[in-house]
Amino acid sequence: MLLENKRVVLGICGGIAAFKAAHIASLLRQRGAEVKCIMTEHATKLITPLTMREISGNPVAVSMFNDTPEFNVEHIALARWADIFVIAPATANILGKVACGIADDMLSTTIMATKAPVLFVPAMNSNMYLNPVVQDNMARLKRFGYEIMEPASGHLACGIIGIGRLPEPEEIVDRIELTVCRTNTLAGKKVIVTAGGTREPIDPVRFIGNHSSGRMGFALAKAAVLAGADVTLIAGSNDHLETPPGVSRRIDVGSTRDMKAAVDAYYDDCDLVIKAAAVADYRSAAPAKNKIKKNDDVLNLKLEKNPDILYGLGQRKTHQVLIGFAAETTNVIEYGTAKLKKKNLDMLVANDVSAKGAGFQGTTNIGTLLYADGRVEKLEKMSKFALAEIIVDRAAKIIAAKQEGKD
Repeated sequence: MLLENKRVVLGICGGIAAFKAAHIASLLRQRGAEVKCIMTEHATKLITPLTMREISGNPVAVSMFNDTPEFNVEHIALARWADIFVIAPATANILGKVACGIADDMLSTTIMATKAPVLFVPAMNSNMYLNPVVQDNMARLKRFGYEIMEPASGHLACGIIGIGRLPEPEEIVDRIELTVCRTNTLAGKKVIVTAGGTREPIDPVRFIGNHSSGRMGFALAKAAVLAGADVTLIAGSNDHLETPPGVSRRIDVGSTRDMKAAVDAYYDDCDLVIKAAAVADYRSAAPAKNKIKKNDDVLNLKLEKNPDILYGLGQRKTHQVLIGFAAETTNVIEYGTAKLKKKNLDMLVANDVSAKGAGFQGTTNIGTLLYADGRVEKLEKMSKFALAEIIVDRAAKIIAAKQEGKD
């Protein structure tokens, strides 16, 4: 889990969206984070500290002072403890306070005292959010190095439709991962990731395709973003998968030729291509304009070969690092090694898709990394994202080694 052992301070302000803080805290813990909450006095009118204590598993800070006159320096302890501060919902009040250097309660004081990244997630009435004063305060905060997550649009508690909704908790936690887990091993690099399967039409209803879910490619795109790369995700039939946060651009394609055109458009300027897509090798030579009727017991289709995208990239390679995949059911290493050499790759991920835990539709994978210098790295079964992190790490090392060789 990306957030394993990460320490998150969740600040909760007195906006109606405060009730969603419980879901945010729950998701953070599910992803492995330790969570401590700070609530404003107004927030406690909307969701109780008891609720947040039970969900976070830690005491909740509200007041700067204990019941005794002795000053409580817990705000300094929390400021030092945190790997990241997340203020969700962030009201116009807290945005204005921090932008102007005002620290008059537990939350604003602790924010002032921390050196950890601070992410504000505003949620408020549309007119409040668009008020020039609020906009100016957010601009000031960005100049000071604070992060602002844009609110969503939709139905608001005040009854209008507009901007100002708190983003979905899953989106907020994804953004937290992006902020706190970035490694920058691919900082400044442009990366193309292809994902999913392509579809070749037989008629307006049917197509030639495969079982690819796209999960491996989307996991690779996320891992590349977390490594600091500028990521172009070229996706086949994956309407069910959300674009990983931080991806610079997503291009949805249908056929293999469509995917080739998209890859070619960005290839010359990129540093790394990870081609995880399972493209259709053949297409119908003459797709029918109308639906083919079941008139005969046998349907004969004439197929013609699609262009080999990865082979073409290998022939054109100048400075790029190329990584391919080989999904096999027999002679995995032998076939993978031959593909690595034929297509002029720097690394190939070979896997036996017939093995349990390594198929197209699952959430896990089993890969063997084959390198151009002959090295072989066998990996155990793991989540597709864990494998994606390893692939991206190895790709960054290949790029660094090539750069050192030039220097």
